[in-house]
Amino acid sequence: MIKQSFKTFLVIWFGQLASVIGSGLTGFALGVWVFQETGSVTLFSLIVMSSVLPGVLASPIAGYVVDKWKRKNVMILADCVAGFSTLLIFVLLLSNQLEIWHIFLSTALGSFSSAFQMPAYQSTIALLVPKENLSRANGMVQMADSLSMIIAPLAAGFLLGIIGLQGVILVDFITFIIAITTLVFVRFPELKKEENQEKAPFLKEAMLGWDYIQKRPALLGLLLYFAFANFLLGYVNVLMQPLILTIGDERALGIAISVTGGGMLLGGIIMSVWKGMQDQVKQFILFGFLSAIGLSISGFVSSVYVITIGMFLTMSLIPFGNAASQSIWQRKVKPNVQGRVFALRRMVALSLAPFAYITAGPVAEKLFTPMMVEGGLLASSIGRLIGVGESRGIGLLFIILGILWAILGVVYYLHPRIRNLDKELPDAIEDVQAMHEKESHKVVSAEI
Repeated sequence: MIKQSFKTFLVIWFGQLASVIGSGLTGFALGVWVFQETGSVTLFSLIVMSSVLPGVLASPIAGYVVDKWKRKNVMILADCVAGFSTLLIFVLLLSNQLEIWHIFLSTALGSFSSAFQMPAYQSTIALLVPKENLSRANGMVQMADSLSMIIAPLAAGFLLGIIGLQGVILVDFITFIIAITTLVFVRFPELKKEENQEKAPFLKEAMLGWDYIQKRPALLGLLLYFAFANFLLGYVNVLMQPLILTIGDERALGIAISVTGGGMLLGGIIMSVWKGMQDQVKQFILFGFLSAIGLSISGFVSSVYVITIGMFLTMSLIPFGNAASQSIWQRKVKPNVQGRVFALRRMVALSLAPFAYITAGPVAEKLFTPMMVEGGLLASSIGRLIGVGESRGIGLLFIILGILWAILGVVYYLHPRIRNLDKELPDAIEDVQAMHEKESHKVVSAEI
């Protein structure tokens, strides 16, 4: 039964891997196109924001849908919406009518669909994979993201020269078909509907996830940690490409992103075979702290090599923290509310990121860069340590972001409620595993 469950997960994982790689191709190609066409970091950051904000706003509704509908159907529909947004860009390119606002619309649709797809995917993992193997499964999910970071930039650069931007986007659309096909032909267990359950108003049902988290202060603290960490990393997401493009070209950018993705792949591979530390709370705090150090390193020298090394360290360590955190949530949250809890968790965790996306461009262009050029306010002080020039403002910002992230980890480790979360809050999926043991014939019938 356990092997069959993991086999089903592997099939779903493969389809989602294809989709993630395809999205990475389009994201990289369009990102370079926008920055080269406009030269504006602020406009680039607004497009990044459009890929997050709609999903944040849709999360409460998405969580309700995930818990009330079959999660398989939710994933299929979400992939269809994302595929449509990709097809829309393809048609506009063919007709030579693509404009910046079209990219805003497409990324917004993709963000909206991910608000439904991700909670459905994450909550399904807890149904398919035994509790002791959750870290391994979540490590594989991290590995899929890292494979996209490695393959997408290199493949996009190669394919752009052969089949053009239209061809790259068409490849992305084909990967959505692969993801949908794997979901159509795979059957996996769904939760039984609770009998005699009173039907509550929609708003109350949708906010049940927030009530669940509020009653568990340790989970709320964990959630706020990631909200702040994602705010800091929001600056990195927007500014890494401009930072490298100020001292290198598109080829250097593609190599840097692929190498840093290789770090994430390495971490994901290790997590897919290692069950992790026994204390998963300490694991996510420790590896978050180490990731912060890598981020600060990337800002010290105006060199593509140093930036790449620092980001490689950061990205190779992130999967260990993310896999531990995801496993904690899957173990501590009841399966029948995981959709709403995970959707709200995603909403809160990303709630501050749009502020980073909005402010990253102006902060870099209007504040940090002027201070770190020749004759700038900090050129004669900090400039002596990290150098001066157009890239040094963003470099200084990266150093500060890393320091703030490290301080956050120390503060959380010193908080006893967070540090002892695993001991104080009992697991909520014991009964589900026991149900699988007692009703294995029903579970097998729902799997390939």
